[in-house]
Amino acid sequence: DRLERGRHGSRRAVLIAAGVTYRRLGIPALDRLVGMGVFYGAASAEAPAMAGEEVHVVGGANSAGQAALHLAGFAAHVTLLVREDSLAVGMSDYLITQLEATPNIEVRLRTRAVDGHGEARLEALTVEDARTGQREQLKATAVFVLIGAEPRTGWLRDVLQLDDHGFVLTGRDLPRPAWPLQRAPLPFETSLPGVFAAGD
Repeated sequence: DRLERGRHGSRRAVLIAAGVTYRRLGIPALDRLVGMGVFYGAASAEAPAMAGEEVHVVGGANSAGQAALHLAGFAAHVTLLVREDSLAVGMSDYLITQLEATPNIEVRLRTRAVDGHGEARLEALTVEDARTGQREQLKATAVFVLIGAEPRTGWLRDVLQLDDHGFVLTGRDLPRPAWPLQRAPLPFETSLPGVFAAGD
């Protein structure tokens, strides 16, 4: 294998953890406060610091529902902001049931974040009702944005099998023609034997 500076190395296995780039809201006031109350992903790492606070989660898919449930174990109140008319559009039934049964979680449908406020850190969030256009400013210690992610795998496109969204296919998800050996691929093994993928 040729390394970045032209040196060669030998390997028995390679692990690729390319990661993802989280989709952003594109709101300048919130972009300025990333890491200071505005988080893309990171709900599990930041949750203990949310003890007793007012927290918001933006998103309507499973990752947003799971984040809201986790944060509810620490925060005084969690508001889930969802653009759609129903959670069922993008979320599993079991998560919807759990959200409805958690007393300190509020779900606001047809609602989107449009602005953020605070100097050194997030202090408030402005949300807009998609039906009426009415805006409201809410106290917010933190907002966790989970509106999807793009895999950073463009450099692998000609080397490994990727799905339609660019995620690396591994193990049993590999299409049969893509696997060159008689044995089945190992868990997390890519279309190139001995090369594994991990993470998002």
